[in-house]
Amino acid sequence: MKGIAKGLGVTMKHMFAPKVTSAYPDVPIDMPDRFRGVQYFEPDLCIVCNQCVRICPTDCITLTGKPNPDPLKKNKVIDTFNVNFEICILCDLCTEVCPTEAIVMTNNFELAAYSRDELYKDKEWLYANNTHIRSENSTNLSPAAKGGKDNGSER
Repeated sequence: MKGIAKGLGVTMKHMFAPKVTSAYPDVPIDMPDRFRGVQYFEPDLCIVCNQCVRICPTDCITLTGKPNPDPLKKNKVIDTFNVNFEICILCDLCTEVCPTEAIVMTNNFELAAYSRDELYKDKEWLYANNTHIRSENSTNLSPAAKGGKDNGSER
């Protein structure tokens, strides 16, 4: 009898304690300031230096450039930029090494997919991923990207 009363006491104590779970899909999770989420890519800032490709430990980034159509300019123009999130470890090295901050981290983390093929993202998808950009990484972004950011205050 003493054991049953002790067990019920523990149950009642925890029943009225504050809840530690959250209603995740309905209420967004507050992410830490330096959370490393899915990247945002600004194609106009990219100078096709391939530093992000060289530093990537998992070789998940592919980048190709083509000569600038304007003959007076010597720099290259980005042709393709793809990230394979199936193997990307979101290590933040590609954003740290980028000299123009063409690629920055966001607080987005939801990449659930039914097929592995859906985890292969191109530059258009990465450019559209312009919400929840971390405030410390958004100094050189275009006005369109700055308008879409909310610097992680909701998440």
